[in-house]
Amino acid sequence: MSRHDLLVLSGRVDTLLDQIGDLEDAAAQERAEGLVRAVMDLYAAGLTRMVELAEDSPLLRAMADDELVGGLLLLHDLHPDDVDTRIQAALDRVRPYLGSHAGGIDYLGVDGEGVAHLTLQGSCNGCPSSSVTVTLSVETAVLEAAPEVTSVDVVGLVAAEPSPPLLQIELRPGLRSGRAATAEDRSVQWSPGDWEHLDVSPGPGELRTADVAGTPLVVAGCGDTAYAYLDRCPSCQGSLAGARLVAEVLSCPSCESRYDIRRAGSSVDGSGKHLTPLPLLPDEVGWKVAAPTGAPV
Repeated sequence: MSRHDLLVLSGRVDTLLDQIGDLEDAAAQERAEGLVRAVMDLYAAGLTRMVELAEDSPLLRAMADDELVGGLLLLHDLHPDDVDTRIQAALDRVRPYLGSHAGGIDYLGVDGEGVAHLTLQGSCNGCPSSSVTVTLSVETAVLEAAPEVTSVDVVGLVAAEPSPPLLQIELRPGLRSGRAATAEDRSVQWSPGDWEHLDVSPGPGELRTADVAGTPLVVAGCGDTAYAYLDRCPSCQGSLAGARLVAEVLSCPSCESRYDIRRAGSSVDGSGKHLTPLPLLPDEVGWKVAAPTGAPV
């Protein structure tokens, strides 16, 4: 069970508690609520004792870093790391991927209303999808590491050459971006959906194809990381399946247009076109991708 699954299960518990509150039989409602509280208190007491026994030992660190146990510790306010430490660690994990889309990330802290504030330094090179990749990836990393955070405020992500806002991108609730997205290609209509596990994991220099939520993707391996893009060449509209990947440059198998996979899929031929990147982050068994809810038309 992943931390995401744990949070989903926790949400289901909250839903069931609300349903118990709607029971017309007051006695049954009181007994059901009492049962749930007793079970939760039992597990909380057990976890508290485990943390006490493991204090100042490598076991506590292993428990905190475990996807499932660490999530339980967070839910019961028993995690040994404070919110700032957890957010900084989450940003450290996501920085290698964001290097292809933006510059540094400055964490400014969590305010009294539970909003985490971050500033991004760098440029998305005029690519609106790259802007979404950065904001969604940062938001996911922060909220998974610190579920007590109510929302994420990301500012400072500025396109290299500002243009009128042509693309409206739907972000997850709670996320506020510091700038409206822009687009060079007016035909792009894309918004991220839920994160889904990716069944392929390319090695360095490898290019794999995948289908996520009915949308074909290509995933390129580069060094110790990977990059995901919609399976469409913006120059000829053809599939990228069978494309050549040499160093960091992907060449379309149909028109031979070339794109830099590390720089958000930007053209290296001077055409100004770019591939459409998708947010891609490591998960407990490989990679997870934010599947698009709509593909470019």
